[in-house]
Amino acid sequence: MICAFIKRASLLAATAAIAVGMGTGDADAKKVRGKIHQAYGQNIAVIGPPGHRIADAVRRMSGGDFDIKVFEPDAFAGGFAYYDGVSQGAIDAAFGTPGANQGKNSAYSFLSSFPFGPSAPEFLAWFKYGVGNEIARELYARDNIHFILCGMIPPETSGWFREEIKSLDQLKGLKMRFFGVGAKVMQKFGVSTQQIAGGDIYPALELDTIDATEFSMPAIDRSYGFYQIAKYNYFPGWHQQPTATDLTVNMDKWNELPEEYKAMLEIACNANIAEEIAANPDVAKLWESYSTFHEGYKVWGERGYLK
Repeated sequence: MICAFIKRASLLAATAAIAVGMGTGDADAKKVRGKIHQAYGQNIAVIGPPGHRIADAVRRMSGGDFDIKVFEPDAFAGGFAYYDGVSQGAIDAAFGTPGANQGKNSAYSFLSSFPFGPSAPEFLAWFKYGVGNEIARELYARDNIHFILCGMIPPETSGWFREEIKSLDQLKGLKMRFFGVGAKVMQKFGVSTQQIAGGDIYPALELDTIDATEFSMPAIDRSYGFYQIAKYNYFPGWHQQPTATDLTVNMDKWNELPEEYKAMLEIACNANIAEEIAANPDVAKLWESYSTFHEGYKVWGERGYLK
């Protein structure tokens, strides 16, 4: 069951990478050409290659009418630096994760994951059968972006460290790449955190800009080679049990798409910090929604699984 879910999640993340760029010509409204920025390099396990495979599949399924080209990080923008480009239409669409955009709205971090949060099935259920999807679309629409949930990555590890960590006191003064809401927790222990895109982490470790890093599940982290410098890896990933991935599409380009191509993308993408809640009403709304959903879901969670 778990393996099957992980395979499906990987496929969903893969299908996310189909981009839509998306102008249509008067001569043939079915002809759509577009470009997608991918936040992760093609050589990265799980989250890297799928976009290229799926773009090719969509091209073949549409008889070449839906022609999508996938571009690597730094071709248009840095790995995580795509939000403004998508919003303004300079980038048709991007495959990434909501937390990459936390600098625009801290609520986006909670749409990716949060410390001691739900399992991937529960989080996915909230998006699909709670109102998570609606909240996400409302937030992104403010900046002329259409949001599509595109999968869940399994639990991460807690990070890669140069030195063995035996006590919390060792965290004080540590410089660490950390993602999302979990970074705020680490800051409470005296860690100086910064969010860095995947491809920039190894050089930061190599140059001693950071002392440690977390990024994703072991298969993905191995692709980046963190273990070559930071040899101590700790489990479990308390800060990110699952991680949501998304396809963000410029709203104007989305509205120009033929309905069947919109459906194609939708179908393809289907294969807690109190201070933050107080500071951002969007987080408060999102958290209230998730908490209400969780109360109902846990009845099934407590009774439906073997202990």
